[in-house]
Amino acid sequence: MAVSTQNEFPMNMTSSNIRYLIFDVEAVADGDLISRVRYPKDSLTAEEAIAKYRAERLEQTGSDFIPHTFMLPISVAIAKVNSGFELVDLTTLDEPEFRPAVITKKFWQGWKHYGQPTLVTFNGRGYDLPVLELAAFRYGIALPDWFNVEARSFEQNRNRYNNLAHNDLMDLFTNFGAARMTGGLNLLANLIGKPGKTGIDGSQVQDMYHAGKTDEINDYCRCDVLDTYFVFLRSQVVCGKLTVEREQEIVGTTKTWLESQTEISPAYGHYLEHWGDWELPAG
Repeated sequence: MAVSTQNEFPMNMTSSNIRYLIFDVEAVADGDLISRVRYPKDSLTAEEAIAKYRAERLEQTGSDFIPHTFMLPISVAIAKVNSGFELVDLTTLDEPEFRPAVITKKFWQGWKHYGQPTLVTFNGRGYDLPVLELAAFRYGIALPDWFNVEARSFEQNRNRYNNLAHNDLMDLFTNFGAARMTGGLNLLANLIGKPGKTGIDGSQVQDMYHAGKTDEINDYCRCDVLDTYFVFLRSQVVCGKLTVEREQEIVGTTKTWLESQTEISPAYGHYLEHWGDWELPAG
């Protein structure tokens, strides 16, 4: 396994090497938009509008999480995986500037450059992709290959059941919403000995961003992608596309690479501190 340490899509990499893009998005609220749309008569600053909306959401729903329609992507981490399910590269976009418009452009450029590989997420259909789609709308980025709305319905990339275009692991494990995935990605990661949430979750990103902790947000995003990658590997075992023995070989190789990168990216050291090995049950 040859893993790059680039923090962008390396354009010299052969696109045929990449079969899957496993990614995660962290986003923050656009206070100016919230002020204009929700409180047009109140003359609120961006910060005041965000605070007011969060308080309303907390009272109404028990969570102060703001809907994705008001959000801007400020961190996108991507694992590039080949047809043998091996990690080729783990990259973050537009680091250290973290500009939403640049992040959005680079994400969709990368997907096209690599020949439109399968996107892999956990709940990406409900959050991550809508954030990036609306960002493309906001910034005037044409995506005819993704919004292929003239294709037959089951061949459209945004069709919910088109797993070749987008494999949302939450859909897989909930039978497309028929069951609840209580515990989410955190639970699935822990079932196979991987760290899951280790002190930070998505509900803290807004406050971390206001505190200037963009590097920490980026590290959290990297770790979420690693969890998603390992859950994806096990999902391929369940689907019969990968033996559990080969899965464990890939996991071991990936762990060795993470150990070699801890000085370059402290996030990997943190991830390994919470690592747990999975063992095949006897019998």
